[in-house]
Amino acid sequence: MNKAICTALLSISLGASQAHAEITIGATLPLTGPGSGLGIPSKNGISLWPDTIAGEKIRLIILDDGTDPTLANKNARRLIGEDKVDLIIGTPSTPTAMAVAEVAAEGHTVHLSSTPVEMPEGKGGWTFRLSQQNPLMARALVAHMKKNGVKSFGFLGYADAYGEGWLKDVLPIARQAGITLTSAERFGRADTSVTAQALRVIGGNPDAILVVAAGSGAAMPHKALAERGYKGKIYQTSAAATRDLIRLGGKDVEGGFIVAGVALMPDSLAPNHPSRKIGLAFVERYEKQFGPNTRNQAAAHTYNVPLILEKVVPIALKKGKPGTPQFRAALKEALENSGEIATTHGVFRFTAQDHFGLSDDAAVMLRIGNGNWHAEPR
Repeated sequence: MNKAICTALLSISLGASQAHAEITIGATLPLTGPGSGLGIPSKNGISLWPDTIAGEKIRLIILDDGTDPTLANKNARRLIGEDKVDLIIGTPSTPTAMAVAEVAAEGHTVHLSSTPVEMPEGKGGWTFRLSQQNPLMARALVAHMKKNGVKSFGFLGYADAYGEGWLKDVLPIARQAGITLTSAERFGRADTSVTAQALRVIGGNPDAILVVAAGSGAAMPHKALAERGYKGKIYQTSAAATRDLIRLGGKDVEGGFIVAGVALMPDSLAPNHPSRKIGLAFVERYEKQFGPNTRNQAAAHTYNVPLILEKVVPIALKKGKPGTPQFRAALKEALENSGEIATTHGVFRFTAQDHFGLSDDAAVMLRIGNGNWHAEPR
């Protein structure tokens, strides 16, 4: 067995002895590698799970994928083929999530993805997204640009599915708002410098620059722009909404804007919003365990899993027992007919046609100031 898998495996039985069944949940997360800034908080969110879901005992298996799509694929095949999991959660890196989604579809196993992965026809039918869809986030980001007088923007993003997906989704929304793209520059997740790309995108003299990166990797391009004298507005996507951006970016990221999930700022929601109370409870519990100002949306995604399963597991149990194909199929069907499920990130309304399920009120615009997040006026 791969050493990375051996050291990362946690097989935990949660729950009281009176539970009459056992649901096996597998997770593949980037606990090491460039995506660890999202993977570790995701694991932290799991640590806040209740002992049982819908009265059923849980067996949890967590594997480290090292932010490597090949290893994520191998993990998913192991979880489905050897561990016989009832569902898979993760992973918060788009390339690795694509690898897991394809295996989940082959194995007819529900996959709750922590990233808004887009899959080709027939490849992602068993994947449900815990995170906000890119167009949803892009609409909030472009609306903020327009409100603040931005007429043009440059793109500096990952040369992979996450970066290209964001560019594809934001362009038509920006054009409709009368905002033009000046240039688009790419870089790799493992790159240690983007000096040349930063200079080229600044050379287009855009009013704003959109950086598309994730976790700790989002600080480097932001700093590169600031260090080379860029004075316009710098925007980042939800994958950058971690404390690593502020910690590593320091003064260079002050004044930057990030579109994020509402779990980061539940107190900005209206008093009657279904996610406000849930989000405030998440923040209180998470920061009590991991320290002040440690809240993050990666942890909120995994925290939401039991909230979703509490609604659908009782329905699935009527058609099959955990560990069987019937239960896995029933779980998918129950998700597609679940109605409204309130979580920290908004209200999910999954259907057979929509495996994203969140609406536009699930996004919030944040500004970095004095080393912290601040919600922009809605």
